[in-house]
Parts: sequence; C-alpha cells; structure tokens
Amino acid sequence: MRFLLDTDVVLDFVLEREPFVGDARALFELIAAGAHEGYVSVITPVNVFYIGRKARGDVATKQAIRDLLDAVRVCPVDQNVLNIALASPIADYEDAVQHASAAAIRLEAIVTRNVGDYRNAALPIFTPADLLNHLKRPQS
Repeated sequence: MRFLLDTDVVLDFVLEREPFVGDARALFELIAAGAHEGYVSVITPVNVFYIGRKARGDVATKQAIRDLLDAVRVCPVDQNVLNIALASPIADYEDAVQHASAAAIRLEAIVTRNVGDYRNAALPIFTPADLLNHLKRPQS
C-alpha cells in the first residue's frame, strides 16, 4: 500500500511522543521492510524541524529529518496542487495541501491521528492503529 503520513504521525515517531510512538514506529518499520511505501508532504520535514529543534535541538532534528528522507518519499507540491488545495472542501489549508499532493500521485490513503481534519477527503483516512489493523487483514 502507498500512503501519506501526516505530520502528526511523523512527529510522534521522531519525538517519541507517548502514547502514540508505538503505532508510528510500527508503520515506519513496515516502510523500512519494503512492505509498503510511505510518503510525506513537502511541508512535513519543515514542520518537523520547526517543532523538533525546540525539543531536541538543531543537530538531532536535522539527523532525524535525514533519516526520515531516507525512509520515505516526498509528494511533490506545485502550483496546481496548491490551487487544488485552495478549492478543496478540507478546511485547513495545510491539510488540504497534504491531501491534494497525495491525490495527485494517486496514493491510496492518508494516515493521521486527526481524522476529523480530513472531513470531505476523497482519499481513505486512517489513524495509525486503524491502518495497522487494516494491513493485517487478508486482502481479497
């Protein structure tokens, strides 16, 4: 499966935020094993640096971003994606950009702890726990 990890899930993993880090780590392990393809929006590494450097410092946060970029792919964002996001029924522009960038490259889902932020999304939206359960089920 090809899915976008919302910034909150990446932050859970990078900052080891309890009680969420376990599910985030499990998703990154599946990605690292090659079982699934994880993506982030171009916005995510920037947000991770902004938030992470306050908690972990510049050096550790830059290394975390290097590790992130080694593990996942980045959805491209261009003028078309930004315009689609502006016209989106998703209220928050940042979430709309993430959704539009994921849809533009035909990802299969978005993984977030903030499912309500993606009301009116065209893509399936999963919490990390829900996606892990979904991936465990036999696919027909």
